Amino acid sequence: MPSGDGIKIDVVIPAIAKDLGTLPHVIEGVRKHVAHPIGQIFVVAPENKKIKAVCKRKGCTFVHEDTVLPLRKKHIVYHSKKWERSGWLYQQLLKLGSSSFVGQQHYLVMDADTVLIRPHRFYVDSKQVFYCRGWSQPEYFVTYRKLLGKKAPRPRSFVTHYMMFDKEKLESLKNRIEERHGKKWYKAIIASINRKKQFGFSEFETYGNYVYSLNPGKVRLKSALNRSLFSSPSDLSQSKISKLAGSYRSLSFHKRKDYIRTESKQPAKN
Repeated sequence: MPSGDGIKIDVVIPAIAKDLGTLPHVIEGVRKHVAHPIGQIFVVAPENKKIKAVCKRKGCTFVHEDTVLPLRKKHIVYHSKKWERSGWLYQQLLKLGSSSFVGQQHYLVMDADTVLIRPHRFYVDSKQVFYCRGWSQPEYFVTYRKLLGKKAPRPRSFVTHYMMFDKEKLESLKNRIEERHGKKWYKAIIASINRKKQFGFSEFETYGNYVYSLNPGKVRLKSALNRSLFSSPSDLSQSKISKLAGSYRSLSFHKRKDYIRTESKQPAKN
C-alpha cells in the first residue's frame, strides 16, 4: 500500500467501557487500511482494566484521560431533562488536547465505534485529505463563528468519525481562539456553546473548516461513504465486509440512534 506522501503519524482513539466491543476492530482497521507509517496508537480512556487489557493485547499505549487536560468530565455541565452531552463534549476536547502527548506532528483521531474497511490516505500530493459527508448540524457553525469571529467556509461537512490533525495548524487554531476570547481554548469552547442545543460543537467541523479557510488549494475533499450499523463488528463475516467495502469506506457501530444517516451508497473510485 502506498504510504500517503511518507508522512509518519500517531493514532489517538478516545474510548469508554461501551466501546470494548468495537475497539479491537477499530485498531485492526487502522493498521490494515491507513496508508501511512504508524508510530504509536494511543487509547485515551478512564481507568478500566478491560480497556487496558485490549491495549496490551493490541500493542497500544493506554493514556488516562485525566492526564490530557486540566479539566474533567465532572467540570462540564451540558445536558437537559431529555439528553446528556457532557461526556460527548469532553471527548471532543480530549481529541483536541491529545496534541500534548503524541510524538508525531500528524495524528489521526478515530472514534472508537468506527472501523475502516478500505484504504485511507490523509495526504496526497502534499494536500491534506479530509473525508466528508453531505449534512451537518447548524449549531456547529454558530459556535464556529462565535469562536473565530468569521463564518465557516462549509465546503462540505467534516464530521465523519475520524480526522487527521496537524499539530502546527491545531496550535494555530487554539491560539486564535485564545487571543479572541482571552481564556484557554477549551474554556472558550465551553463558554461559546449554546447548551440549550444538544449538538453545540464539533471538533472535526471546527478544525476542518479552519484548515480549509487557511488555504483551500492545499485541501482535498473526498466522500467518507460511511455506513451506520446497529450490530457488532464481530457479527460480520469477512465476505460481508468485502461486499460492504464495494460501497463504503468505513462502518460505524453507533449506540445512539441520532446518528443514523448514511452517506451515498455510490461506490467511490478514489
